[in-house]
Amino acid sequence: MNNKISLKEKIGYGFGDMASSMFWKLFGMYLLFFYTDVMGIAAAAVGTMFLITRIWDTFFDPVVGTLSDRTHSKWGKFRPYILYMAVPFGIIGILTFTTPGYNATGKLVYAYITYSAMMMIYSLINVPYASLLGVISADGKERNTLASFRMAFAFGGSLIALALIEPLVNLFSKAGGKENLQAGWQLGVAVIAVICVILFLLCFAWVKERVQPIKDEQPSLKEDIKDLYKNKPWWILLGAGVAALIFNSIRDGATLYYFKYYIRDMDAFKLGGMSITWSTLYLVLGQAANIAGVILASPLGNKAGKKNTYLGAMVIASALSIAFYWLGREQLTLIFVFQFLISICAGIIFPLLWSMYADIADYSEWRNGRRATGLIFSSSSMSQKFGWTIGGALTGWLLGAFGFKANEVQADAAQNGILLMLSFLPAIGSVLSVIFIAMYPLSEERIAIISAELEQRRK
Repeated sequence: MNNKISLKEKIGYGFGDMASSMFWKLFGMYLLFFYTDVMGIAAAAVGTMFLITRIWDTFFDPVVGTLSDRTHSKWGKFRPYILYMAVPFGIIGILTFTTPGYNATGKLVYAYITYSAMMMIYSLINVPYASLLGVISADGKERNTLASFRMAFAFGGSLIALALIEPLVNLFSKAGGKENLQAGWQLGVAVIAVICVILFLLCFAWVKERVQPIKDEQPSLKEDIKDLYKNKPWWILLGAGVAALIFNSIRDGATLYYFKYYIRDMDAFKLGGMSITWSTLYLVLGQAANIAGVILASPLGNKAGKKNTYLGAMVIASALSIAFYWLGREQLTLIFVFQFLISICAGIIFPLLWSMYADIADYSEWRNGRRATGLIFSSSSMSQKFGWTIGGALTGWLLGAFGFKANEVQADAAQNGILLMLSFLPAIGSVLSVIFIAMYPLSEERIAIISAELEQRRK
């Protein structure tokens, strides 16, 4: 097997997560804000909706994983999903950010329907996409590189989405001479949706599946699930991933509220007639720092080991998040410095997580004689969404508990609560992630031995 992957294919693989992440970042940073401040739904109701819809969607991921494991086509097991789901992904994304002319109850029902549909489409394209990492190459270091390309493009896509969305919304909102924020959001998201569809199609065209299972037989779903249930490294990585996403989603979800209601100074400067806000600069800086972290992940992981690199990054992120609480409103420079450093740490851990899931797929095949790449990688998406579910629901509930009221001056308790959501509360998630990853048992040396034995079996 030729494990050397061309630069074009690495870029094509990166395009897939660039597309996913553009919408993922819009959901994480803006959807709660869109529902409360644009559509007019109560924050606590949105938090409950996030919990209900995302729990269903979280358990839908393994269904997609097992389905893709059993898919046979001229394009492979996973690539067909990228081809056929690209356009529905863009269409449902636009509908999610569309405000219907209904009453409050009708808007909430519409949000339930469109958001649930969006998350199912996201699973149908993102779980097979993630699984590609396990079948493009069998080489561990090549996988680290692919994972780094993936995350660099993912954070690059997030950066583009965050840099574009508020200027696009402002532009389209005022296009008719009268401000229409709801139309601005719909059209702004439509521009990003078109970009996403193009990127997915390029990913499908440029990436190939190479790693084949040792046994070319129809796997038993019951046996696959039984194997997964007994897979200790999988459980540990699942816990670490969930905790890391809780850390990220609470910080992300609270950012716009932090600048609008705590800092209370939204506009930084104007560019070509469009207002650039502090929140946009803060989020874009975070994505740039994420990319820097992704670039560091592969050399650090190859030198110090994935586990040690992950541990170090999350310990630093925890300490900085706690210290963030004592930064005053007037200390904008330090606020941005802390955002940069925390985001570097967050950028380091995610490519390591994806690479470790590929290792777990090898470990499972080595131990059980069956390869369940889609099912195992669906767990990575499941952990991502489950952590996002808990973090997103907590964000809405916490805002309600702190007494938040949309588009009003907030009481001291609400302002302090928003500050806690940028500091102590996400730090709980990062500390839990450290505890889980400290127990992870698969070292680089052990994975190298497993990979060599699997290669011999394939021969």
